[in-house]
Order: sequence, then C-alpha cells, then structure tokens
Amino acid sequence: MTEPHLEHSIFGHHDPHDHHDDDHDEHQDGRRGVPEPQRTRAGSRAGRRRPGRRRGARLVVILAAMAVLAVASFAAYGVLKPVVRDLTASKDYPGPGTGQVQVVVNEGDSGQTIALALAKADVVKTTKAFLQAAAKDKRSASIQPGTYTFRKQMKASDALAVLTNPDNRSQVPRVTIREGLWKDEVFAALSKATTVPVKDYRAAAKDPAALGLPAVAKGNLEGWLFPNTYEFPANASAVDQLKTMVGQATAELDKAGVPEADRERVLTVASIVEGEAGVADRGKVARVVVNRLADPHGPTIGKLDMDSTVNYALQKRGALTKAEFDSAKSNPYDTYSHAGLPPGPISSPGAKAIDAAAHPTPGPWFFFVTVNYDTGETLFATTFAEHNRNDAKRQAWCAANKPKCEGRG
Repeated sequence: MTEPHLEHSIFGHHDPHDHHDDDHDEHQDGRRGVPEPQRTRAGSRAGRRRPGRRRGARLVVILAAMAVLAVASFAAYGVLKPVVRDLTASKDYPGPGTGQVQVVVNEGDSGQTIALALAKADVVKTTKAFLQAAAKDKRSASIQPGTYTFRKQMKASDALAVLTNPDNRSQVPRVTIREGLWKDEVFAALSKATTVPVKDYRAAAKDPAALGLPAVAKGNLEGWLFPNTYEFPANASAVDQLKTMVGQATAELDKAGVPEADRERVLTVASIVEGEAGVADRGKVARVVVNRLADPHGPTIGKLDMDSTVNYALQKRGALTKAEFDSAKSNPYDTYSHAGLPPGPISSPGAKAIDAAAHPTPGPWFFFVTVNYDTGETLFATTFAEHNRNDAKRQAWCAANKPKCEGRG
C-alpha cells in the first residue's frame, strides 16, 4: 500500500487527480459514473504534465505551512513562557538578601498594604509570599507603625521577623489627639509632637483635595481630623499627617455605615454630641439633636440651643457670659439664634460620637442635663417642665459642690 502524502496528514484532504494508484482511480471513476474514454482523454499530454506542477505547488504549501507552524510555536512560547515561569518558579527569595532599604509602615496599614510596600522595595519577591508567611505567624497582628530597615531580596519570613521585632522599629513622633478638639487645637498638638510648624498645617488645610477631603465637606477640614493616637514617620509632612487623619475619619464613617452624601451631616451632629455629652449616653444626646431638628414647632422651635456651638463660634472654651452670648448672635454657628444645624462640624468627634450620630437611640427626648459631675449622671426629658425639675437637681448638687461646678454652664 502506498504511504499517504504529508499534506494529507496536515490538512486531511486527498487530491482525486493524483494518479499514484491507477486501480484506485479507476475504482473511484467507476463509482462516480465517469466513462472510460473521458478518463483517457483527461490523460492528454497537457494533463500528464500537471501532476508534476501540482506536486511542486503542494511542496511549497507544505513548506509554508511548516514555517507558519514554526513561527506560531515560537510566538506561543514567548507568550506562555512568563505564565509557565510564574507557575513553576518560586514565589519567594531564598535570602538572606543584600544591601539595605527602608520601608515605612503607616498607622492603619493593612497586611496587603505592607506586602505591596515590601514588594515594591524588592524586599520580598511577591506579596503572596509575605502574606502566606504572615498568616502562619501570630505576631504579624502586632506590627507597629514606623520605619524599618531591610535587606533587598529577603526571604518573606525573614522580612516578617524584622517587622515583628519592636527593636527594629525606628523611633517616630507619637501624638494623641483627643476627642472634641477644634482644628487649630489639633494643629497645635501635632506641631508640638512632630516639630512641624503650625503654619504648615494651616497651609495644607487650604488644599483639601491633597488631603483626600471629600466634596461633601466643601473644603472645610473641621471635623475630619479623627482623634486617635498616631505615630507618623519622622519625615512626614503636614500634608501626610492630615491626610492620614482624614483617611481615619472616612474609615470610621464607613464602619458606621454612613453613605457618602450624609457624611458631613453625621459629622456635624457627632461633633455637637462630642461637645455636649461628656460621659452621658451619646446615643440619647444624638436623639435630642435629631428631635429638635425634626420639629420646628417643638419645645425649642427647631433650634438646637447648644452652648458648644456658641463656644465654637467665639473660639472660646468654658462658660460664657451673657455679653459673650449676645456677641455671637450674628454668627451662623450660634444655634440659639439660628435654627437647624450649623454650617459644619464644630470639633473632631470620636468613634462613639460618630456611631451615635449615625444610629441615635430611639426616644422622645428634647432635653438633657448632667446632675452629678462626679458620676456623669445625666437625665433626659421630653417636656420643658420635666427638664426644669431635672435641672433643679443639678443646681442642688452644685450648691453642695461649688468648686466642681465652676466654669460650667
């Protein structure tokens, strides 16, 4: 039996004009009903020369096909080589590494963020290698912000060991921003801890977009500097520090489930709660704020009547005199003179105040008063008459504890 031609195996086609097997051709011709004379005439001199030319053409086609396959194979190898390499190559450096490089871990950085920073600095080969090493080591949960020195191309577990050893962390400025501070008070506290001039923070505040301040804040940084303990890198600028704090405020709003469109309003309510509540039930204080705003015909005719807003308007802490209250009447932050919420937050509210403003405790209260400054006991009332009875208890306590009531409204 004659061996099949190469092109048959590639293309799966048999040329009926190929007369390499006359008996086979006759059988095919007979089956197709082609008369013998016609078949003979087809074998004229010109017809007899065609097979040679066809074989040459087929050879060209075969060689071209083989060339195409070779080029395609080479191209496929080029495309698949990185994939194969990634599937088979190690995801980790063998270590111990060479040279030195510093990487900063910022407050609030996630494991993924740290892994990306290490991979970008070529400390670890892949983020996956570092995250796998961290998942196996309980100490990874205790990584602290700071600046760390690594070798380049370290084994991921060795890089993790650097981060989990407190001795490897460079000393960084540490500052605690307490709840309820005004913007300028935050600037002063930051400056004292980091030695960055106050004027740098004020300049940074003029570019809210660089700080990540959302559009709903309308360029007002007040209320968005989340109170917390921060450890900033030694070379962190005023912009870096304020951006971190704005990011923390945004994270707390996310945690409380506050939609983006409501964030400025919630922060404003939360800042008033922070300024008024003390150790009182913040959820109930938030409800008082909401109830007063919601009822223009209620006991306060839609006004908040909050001393903390007047303190902010005058930028003065402590009890205010009647003359000072009168001087603030034209200020939009004076909620005794103006109904509704003030134009924006009046301080930096903490997590509890934000959660209270986002989820006020259900209730009918319009008033509250702290009747014991030692314990923080606070009484809530629905009517003004009930509130007056509660306030009488405060006055009685203050009469017995005069020094503790000085400077309080």
